[in-house]
Amino acid sequence: MPDVLYTATATATGGAGAGVSTSDNRLELGLSVPAALGGDDGPGTNPEQLFASGYAACFQEALEAVARLGGTEVGSWSVTVTTSLVGHLTEGMDLTAHVAVTMPGVDDETAADLVDRAYAACPYSRAVDGRVERDVVITEAAGRPKG
Repeated sequence: MPDVLYTATATATGGAGAGVSTSDNRLELGLSVPAALGGDDGPGTNPEQLFASGYAACFQEALEAVARLGGTEVGSWSVTVTTSLVGHLTEGMDLTAHVAVTMPGVDDETAADLVDRAYAACPYSRAVDGRVERDVVITEAAGRPKG
């Protein structure tokens, strides 16, 4: 087994005080079930939002790491992940993930190379590869206007 570089632990609790927190208390969030899934659509977050947030942060970190290793200056780049639940409660549900990368000031070829290398390096991408229907697009680069 490879050397462990970092470990994170989180605990989710159900019932009236549903929530999730990390063992180091850096994250404490209430949980609510979206109305679309039969819940009360309360003020808390949900697993799909947490997954999208984690994936976006992970991909952004991987993108910055491969850029630094390749000597590319990191600008005001962003990664947006949209996660959807598909299927049915009775038959099982799956996730989909749409990853959109914005890299103004980076030429198309460099942007594509960085995104490919970030995808290969990102633990979330590696974990979902072949398990979650997903697509990764560059929504803005130097040769590709917003749109």
